[in-house]
Amino acid sequence: MAYHQKELKEILEELQTSSTGLSEEEAKKRLEEYGPNELEEKKKKTPLGIFISQFKDFMILVLMVAAVISGIAGDLTDTIIILVIVVLNAVIGFIQEYRAENAMEALKKMAMIQAHVIRDGKLHNIPSAELVPGDVVKLEAGNAVPADVRLMEVYSLRIDESALTGESVASDKNAATMVEEDIPLGDRHNMAYKSTLVTNGRGLGVVVATGMKTEIGKIASMLQEDEMSTPLQRRMSTFGKYLSIIILGICALLFLSGWLIQGQEPLDMLLVSISLAVAAIPEALPALITITLAQGAGALVRKNALIRKLPAVETLGSVTYICTDKTGTLTMNKMEVVDQHPLEELQIAEDISLLDLAMALNNDVKLSAGGKLVGDPTEVAMVEYFFKKYSPEKYREVRNGFKRIKEIPFDSDRKLMTTVHRYDGKYLVLTKGATEAVMNRLMEGENKEGLTEGSEKMAKEGIRVLAYSYRLLEQLPENFSGEEVEKELKIIGITGLIDPPREEVKEAVKHCKTAGIHVVMITGDHPSTAAAIAKEIGILSEEKEKVVTGVQLEKMSEEEFEKEVENIRVYARVSPEQKLSIVKALQKKKHYVSMTGDGVNDAPSLKRADIGIAMGINGTDVSKESSDMILLDDNFATIVKAVSEGRRIYDNIRKFVKYIMTCNSAEILTIVSAPLLGMPIPLLPIHILWINLVTDGVPGLALAREQAEKDVMDRPPRPTNESFFSRGVGVHIIWAGIFMAAVTLGVQYWAIHFAGKEEGVWRTMVFFVLSVAQLGHIMGIKSEKELLIKQGIFSNFPLFLAVFGTLLLQIAIVYLPIANEIFKTTPLSMEELAISLCAGSLVFFAVEIEKLIRNRH
Repeated sequence: MAYHQKELKEILEELQTSSTGLSEEEAKKRLEEYGPNELEEKKKKTPLGIFISQFKDFMILVLMVAAVISGIAGDLTDTIIILVIVVLNAVIGFIQEYRAENAMEALKKMAMIQAHVIRDGKLHNIPSAELVPGDVVKLEAGNAVPADVRLMEVYSLRIDESALTGESVASDKNAATMVEEDIPLGDRHNMAYKSTLVTNGRGLGVVVATGMKTEIGKIASMLQEDEMSTPLQRRMSTFGKYLSIIILGICALLFLSGWLIQGQEPLDMLLVSISLAVAAIPEALPALITITLAQGAGALVRKNALIRKLPAVETLGSVTYICTDKTGTLTMNKMEVVDQHPLEELQIAEDISLLDLAMALNNDVKLSAGGKLVGDPTEVAMVEYFFKKYSPEKYREVRNGFKRIKEIPFDSDRKLMTTVHRYDGKYLVLTKGATEAVMNRLMEGENKEGLTEGSEKMAKEGIRVLAYSYRLLEQLPENFSGEEVEKELKIIGITGLIDPPREEVKEAVKHCKTAGIHVVMITGDHPSTAAAIAKEIGILSEEKEKVVTGVQLEKMSEEEFEKEVENIRVYARVSPEQKLSIVKALQKKKHYVSMTGDGVNDAPSLKRADIGIAMGINGTDVSKESSDMILLDDNFATIVKAVSEGRRIYDNIRKFVKYIMTCNSAEILTIVSAPLLGMPIPLLPIHILWINLVTDGVPGLALAREQAEKDVMDRPPRPTNESFFSRGVGVHIIWAGIFMAAVTLGVQYWAIHFAGKEEGVWRTMVFFVLSVAQLGHIMGIKSEKELLIKQGIFSNFPLFLAVFGTLLLQIAIVYLPIANEIFKTTPLSMEELAISLCAGSLVFFAVEIEKLIRNRH
């Protein structure tokens, strides 16, 4: 049986303690037995371990082996360049992973607080880490609760549990035993949980759980689950592994055929095979992708989205479900008066209705030195409403004109608060509280039907209702108590409050639906409130879309839940464990899941989700450290901009793959096919290296700046099993690679057999043709659908500069004497240059024709 269901006497006996607390000696023994009241960490990876793990990728290992063999064979240039790329990639990966290890540290830091504990019958101040089960602690307004506590005494105690439960309204506490089973955390009114905040009143309670046994400790243990790898990481890993195996196979065949069949020297064939491996393995791809993601992250910061882990930039474009917390994410996390229903026309103050007067007088809101309203969020909302309707000056005038002389504070048993004010030689009694509590104290003949009808109407719309009543007394009773004062009341009216949705959220949800993304609300609020907000912002719009509570979820089997999970749009009153289950269930259905949140309770699901999005303003340190991205403006609409950016970046990464793999396949085919056609190997290792690092790399980097395709947010998310080669990319790589190699070999064959060019000339022409062909290719594929003439040659100005600059460098390699020495090139005649330029340009026109055909069909 849980502690909230047990009688206090039973709990004190079980924990072998009393209302005067433990002795210091007993507390020391228990501290040794139970350990400190702190959150444990999983064994952290050492910085060295994190760094070494960056070299475990299959493609990286193959490159390192190729670098070593090149070094042994005397080709130090290849060795140095490959190793620099590999190490740079490892350093960037290390920085990302090292930062991600901080989630538990933030959680521990949050939990380090002081505790007021009674030991040996006396009150002591001790670090919360020294608390043990059985300790009796005192709680007061402003305190953070130091451990999980079963309450023994309460005096108007209210605790803000939003960071743990997601509930936007502070929870009223009592000491009564609860008999119901399956009560969500937010409804356990006789319990106080570690790291929540006391906002009102005071209380006394016995510690029932410390450290990892607390509710926040359970969340901490869930945070220790392994993180999901991102879609990009999974695709790159698979892509790199298969590509490397294929390339190694081709290189082995080339080596064996040259050595055993053609009788070439083994060392010469080894160097050719290594050159081929370097040409084929896109060693620049990891660096290009990292830089692209970094540029995307920079663009997102300007749109108020801070990326903590680079691969998350691309993951944004893949999400099919956004599971979002309601409080503070979809809503303002601030109560606001939205409706009034006066039921009494009596006017006591000039120009102010009795209902407005009651709202101004019956509250404990204080004005801070900085002019900020401080107090219970509900009461602050009442005063703000009065300020807007009248003025701060009018509020002060009313408070001074109706001096408060007595009050009966709110408590969760009565569910009422009463204040007494002097008025015209009499006493004006004002009582506010829950509708049913006020109704039970009304005098005969009062409009109870109007009160019930108005309250039910507001409640159905998810509005929180407070009822106001009054009584005029000639004199106050001697026994000033709730029983004597709060009776024979007359109804004033009701006021409705909500935590309103953000203005821009409705449009953001609409954009998500257009983009094929399902938005799901996960909240600690009551189902009626959650459903009303969900309908208002468009999350709930179809009949099949359901609202499910945590209790209902508990009763579902795993199979039932998995069957229903795609139809559920609102989860109300759910626990942190259930949030995690929701994310896992959607992932089992092959969805990419994003989770947004701001509380400690969101941290495990933020970490487990394919992309976790934390709130930057209202978010806890724990949620931020567990996330992949932080919204700097706490604005749900920013997610839509981020998704669009993510899709643009993924499109550009696909274009990289398309570009680099087409170029590399052309290089492979050119090198392998030339000997088969009875021609010498056309390219030297230095040519291959130049093409890979400059002709591929520089324009490829500028491709990251390519604008989004026009339909980027009108198409559904990519299928979760989509490879880089789907949607025609694989076919393009094959035909364009063959075409590029055919053009290059055609020029080599013509130059040798028809034009009788010497080796230096024909090799320079082949080198130039292949480089120009690749530059033409990138200008053709910069858009998947639009022709360059329609897009404009300057639509991506950095790419234009990169292509133009690379072309000038290529011309310099042909005509500068120092470059002729390094690259073994020979200056070409104008005719030879023109033939090479025209031949290389054929690839661009072929790609544009492909787009015309694809658009037509």
